[in-house]
Amino acid sequence: FADYVLWSKHGKPLAVVEAKRTSRDAQVGRHQAELYAINLEKQFGQKPNIFLTNGYDIEFYDWQYPIRKVQGYYTQDELELNIQRRTSKIRLQEIDINKNITDRYYQIEAIKSVAERMQTNFRGALLVMATGTGKTRTAASLIEVFAKANWAKRILFLADRTALVKQAKDNLNDYLPNIPSVNLLQEKEDQTSRLVFSTYQTMINLIDKEVEGTQRKYGVGHFDLVIFDEIHRSVYNKYKAVFNYFDAYKIGLTATPKDTADKNTYELFELSEGNPTYNYDLDRAVEDHYLVPYKSYSVSTHFQRDGIKYSELSDEEKREYEEKFGDPETGEIPDEIDASALDSWIYNTD
Repeated sequence: FADYVLWSKHGKPLAVVEAKRTSRDAQVGRHQAELYAINLEKQFGQKPNIFLTNGYDIEFYDWQYPIRKVQGYYTQDELELNIQRRTSKIRLQEIDINKNITDRYYQIEAIKSVAERMQTNFRGALLVMATGTGKTRTAASLIEVFAKANWAKRILFLADRTALVKQAKDNLNDYLPNIPSVNLLQEKEDQTSRLVFSTYQTMINLIDKEVEGTQRKYGVGHFDLVIFDEIHRSVYNKYKAVFNYFDAYKIGLTATPKDTADKNTYELFELSEGNPTYNYDLDRAVEDHYLVPYKSYSVSTHFQRDGIKYSELSDEEKREYEEKFGDPETGEIPDEIDASALDSWIYNTD
């Protein structure tokens, strides 16, 4: 029989765990585990999910998506919800898009593009939308669609700065007043919270450090949907661990043009370079009269143009000038520093 079987509170099989030696590939036991699961279904009327492990890697198969590597095991409640969704999920395309949140044609196209991709057994999507075209509104509509279709009960919204987290929460609270939310930078999550806001750093700390007994604060299956704001500059180096940790549907938002975003951004979502799930760039937004073209101005400071004259400085600036440019041995200071000398002092070849 299987190495382990995880059971529900009502005596139904939730998951088969098939363990192999560390020297073997975790997937070696897949066929065997599938047979166990099918036999359990015949006996108990419920087909359990499958975990395959060799002690290092853990792979998860839920009979809905291709087998995938995960960072840990689902809890009992998370497994029950996963199995329940086999029959309770509605097609994303069947949910009406809330025109009170998103009523522009490209926002609706973006939402439909994400729905179509997720409906074809992908678990990630990337939206490239110019600043000012309503990425947060589009995210709010997507959250509502996922929630109404029973694809997502708990949602995590990540941004890389405290101000952006607060701004996103304020906006999404206006768009989604019926979904209880919490900002982890200001308060702790409770059982009623469904929409959680955090910076990447705060979430990493919660994953790495905050342990309740032997249980992490957040398990890999805690969130059903994770939205990554400004994904192009956030999920690299140590922050990529957040992306990999949660086994959830993942949506990346960025304003970076599709032809300048790093190819790794596309790879995160299993997309080919330069081909996001949906793109609405600055040129199209200007053409549609939703944005106006930018104007550039060349600006230089007084010091850059004319250099620094000691006699023209305030008393406080004179003290700073003396500290920076005075001869440490004689105490002598130059009467002035011309613009070219200032450039040489500030800039170097590198």
